[in-house]
Amino acid sequence: MRRLIEAYHRVLTWLLVATVAILIVPVTLQILARYTQLFPAYIWTEELSRFLFIWMVMIGAMIGIRERTHFEVDVWPDLGPRAGALLRIISNVFVLVFALVFLVWGSRFLRFGWNQTSELADLPMGFIFLAWPLAGATWILFLGEAFVDDVRTLSGRTAPPVPGPDPATGLTPGLSAE
Repeated sequence: MRRLIEAYHRVLTWLLVATVAILIVPVTLQILARYTQLFPAYIWTEELSRFLFIWMVMIGAMIGIRERTHFEVDVWPDLGPRAGALLRIISNVFVLVFALVFLVWGSRFLRFGWNQTSELADLPMGFIFLAWPLAGATWILFLGEAFVDDVRTLSGRTAPPVPGPDPATGLTPGLSAE
């Protein structure tokens, strides 16, 4: 299961890169059309850039949950592995509430807009509205993985990942001093 989640994370990362790269085109066309006479003012570029931005934000939020960088606040002192795991579980419960809101109300939002089309480019709005329930479902998947890791840490079955060099020796685990 962990391999599938990792593969899904990689796909999301590449989709984020592609979204940002594609977003450059309509935004550049808008800027050039506004300040020069080189390109005509395409109306669809504003709408496409808005839709790409929505997906960019949602995909970035999904990735942030998996990488534990999205809703992270460093106000606590360095806690031990078990205390840190407990604090992450409590924090992730609140994130889970938002994930369920995105999933439930996002599904309603998707049903509401499934047969609609955008005003300017006549794009199907269902694919835009899909971002909300997909984000909620992905957050739940990634939070489930985080809950399993943190519960294992609380029970003492696995050691937490070491973020950097060992403070006692100054060495990175797995590397020799030579």
